[in-house]
Amino acid sequence: MPIANFSADFVRNAVCEVGKAKTDWYCDSIVGFILETRANGGKTYSLRYRDSHGKQRQHKVGDAQSISFDKAKNAAQVLRSRVVLGESPSEVRKIKRAIPTLAEFSLRYMIFVRGYKRSADGDDSYLRNHLLPKYGSMHLDEITQSSIVELHHGMRAAGYAMATCNRVVILLRYMYNLARKWKVPGSENNPTSAVQMYEPNNARERFLDQAESLRLKAAIQDSVNPQLKYIVAILLLCGNRKRELLEARWTDFDLERRNWRIPLSKSGKARHVPLSLAAVSVLQQIPRIDGCPFVVPNPKTKLPYVSVFCSWNTARKAAGLPEVRMHDLRHSFASNLVNSGRSIYEVARALGHTQLKTSQRYSHLNQETMLAAVDAAANATGTQWGQAQAVKAGDNLVLAAV
Repeated sequence: MPIANFSADFVRNAVCEVGKAKTDWYCDSIVGFILETRANGGKTYSLRYRDSHGKQRQHKVGDAQSISFDKAKNAAQVLRSRVVLGESPSEVRKIKRAIPTLAEFSLRYMIFVRGYKRSADGDDSYLRNHLLPKYGSMHLDEITQSSIVELHHGMRAAGYAMATCNRVVILLRYMYNLARKWKVPGSENNPTSAVQMYEPNNARERFLDQAESLRLKAAIQDSVNPQLKYIVAILLLCGNRKRELLEARWTDFDLERRNWRIPLSKSGKARHVPLSLAAVSVLQQIPRIDGCPFVVPNPKTKLPYVSVFCSWNTARKAAGLPEVRMHDLRHSFASNLVNSGRSIYEVARALGHTQLKTSQRYSHLNQETMLAAVDAAANATGTQWGQAQAVKAGDNLVLAAV
């Protein structure tokens, strides 16, 4: 273990000892600072030390032909001070090299989410079309907040909907949170955490009133699809999602207790739907097919419908409701709950929402309910502020204050 007084001249002239493949020269002024000289003429600076567990480590500083002696010496001094403070430079480098690229981590992510997330195909699409083309080759610790903001705004400028732009950022945020939970190197800081989301105000609110419901009921009675009248009725009476009903099995229902257990909802968890007496009555009317476990299957295949759009489209047009979507039946159910005086908490529970704010869009109150509410507020003042009387205006009666 030869010790030497390191200098630029020494490094330039140092050679491997005769008969050896390499020789480690130790610096007499910096503990652990080594110059490795090899028989082939190569030379490398390193720092040898013991980590906090007493294990000997060696951290490469650089090749002597690529880095000057002064820079190598300064780097060795910095590394030595980090060792004194309990850090292990070689372990830090090892962790750094273990940081995966987003493309590498996405493979692990997709394997995981396909096991429980019903929208896994959507995540795969967002990754392939938006995230991986930009960040696929970058390591997790290389993706910056500014670049994500640039992607977010760039998608909007390219014509994507606000919700789509937000969904890409939300997906990346979830991936980082999951990586951090799994202790994946490079995920300690989430670059999406402070990215401002768009606030789209495009939530469509379409609710069926009583007259429209009656027209729709009449139209579905004449449908060539014998199951449509049951499908529409249950969606309107239970507020569940279409696919939840199309894939429902009789074993999921307890008509005596008026309960419908949906094994796998959109949230990925089972949920229970309370059944009204009207819903139970509809279910009891559905003819059961021998050997078929599904509630409203395609009678020809005895399997769940892939789509009922054609028969639904025909029925809604016949009812004079061409713009009404099947999902609007769920909206109408929620609206009917609110207009019947039920709280938003009950609405959220009935719809299976995990977040209360998701149910806010369904908190639609009809005009009659709102008028009753403001009249109640006026009456609560206990003071007669004005008298209202009916006044003839053409063919209509209007109220006028006197």
